[in-house]
Amino acid sequence: DNWAFLYAQRLALKQELPLHVCFCLVPKFLEATIRHYRFMLRGLQEVAEECAELNISFHLLLGYAKDVLPTFVTEHGVGGLVTDFSPLRLPRQWVEDVRERLPEDVPFAQVDAHNIVPCWLASPKQEYSARTIRGKIHAQLPEFLTEFPPVVRHPHLPSCPAEPIAWEACYSSLQVDHTVKEVEWATPGTAAGMAVLKSFIAERLKSFSSHRNDPNKAALSNLSPWLHFGQVSTQRAILEVQKHRRSYKDSVDAFVEEAVVRRELAENFCYYNENYDSVQGAYDWAQTTLKVHAKDKRPYLYSLQELEQGTTHDPLWNAAQLQMVREGKMHGFLRMYWAKKILEWTHSPEEALQFAIYLNDRYELDGRDPNGYLTLVSLCPAGCLWSICGIHDQGWAERPIFGKIRYMNYAGCKRKFDVEQFERRYAPTH
Repeated sequence: DNWAFLYAQRLALKQELPLHVCFCLVPKFLEATIRHYRFMLRGLQEVAEECAELNISFHLLLGYAKDVLPTFVTEHGVGGLVTDFSPLRLPRQWVEDVRERLPEDVPFAQVDAHNIVPCWLASPKQEYSARTIRGKIHAQLPEFLTEFPPVVRHPHLPSCPAEPIAWEACYSSLQVDHTVKEVEWATPGTAAGMAVLKSFIAERLKSFSSHRNDPNKAALSNLSPWLHFGQVSTQRAILEVQKHRRSYKDSVDAFVEEAVVRRELAENFCYYNENYDSVQGAYDWAQTTLKVHAKDKRPYLYSLQELEQGTTHDPLWNAAQLQMVREGKMHGFLRMYWAKKILEWTHSPEEALQFAIYLNDRYELDGRDPNGYLTLVSLCPAGCLWSICGIHDQGWAERPIFGKIRYMNYAGCKRKFDVEQFERRYAPTH
């Protein structure tokens, strides 16, 4: 279920050439820890096994793509290169670095394989809100939301087989924090991810529309780790969920809104706004209101360590933080509350955004993702710029600290769900 992979195989078949798949394992990426790397690498083991069954060579190259991939291309006489797309600046830089170092006669193509409507076709500019991009996405879905053609057993074998991968040795090449442990609830890999999708459709889809904002109810898809690491395609998830529109129309429509419209809105923001991870990326009205209220007296001030350990005065916020630390996920509704309180309890909007992105990227399995900087949907990580800087939102009644940024409080949460039940579930262990 990968359009870049399928396109590469089509080129190889047309030219009657072998097909190689390379993954460049970088020693560190933003705030990713061993929790993220193990999830990714265990998923890649499954990919390597699938490739072997399809007569496709899988190579795990240690190092940055610019340092290892051009050499691989030259040594293997590679005739063309196809890569995936990410709107984030680091992966975009990797692509640019490889492009500069490739032999001139090797064509290099990029395919947006993780959005359904390719990012640059969905819209040619930064969209103001979901309202402005929704029609553009839905107008193009009939063209792009199609069944995948099959990957076939590749008939053209390479002259020399791929070297066996020493998976455990890969871990010694990493320069990441080993203290953030793996989680028990999420098994890496496509097979496990598809099982989660199947269980969502069978057990939780019917209540997704009505209960997805209640952290005590099992109504979410829980797919975001597998979607983030490309182990399950968003397109596959939508194709499967849409089969049940007749039975659960409201839930299917809500899922499409979150997994397609909101998700691709986040990609659009990161692609067209170079300041996607800073206050400078916010609208003028939001920057102004935050600046006006930057010196407002905060009711509480917490250090990054106090926030990370979940030792604030607010038991609901602590419970949400501890859920993220222990499980690598936080309920979508609480991600909004969590990020907004960081704005309220830190010295400045800049510090709030820095802390929120750090904690999200360090603990969330689906962190370091365009959605983390932006959207707040139950499928995605903490939408830091939505919560803290009002991106894709509107100005609200002015109040201290927040200015015109949308406000959330503990009492409002109590009106929506049983707060104490959630607090008991994620109480501190000490």
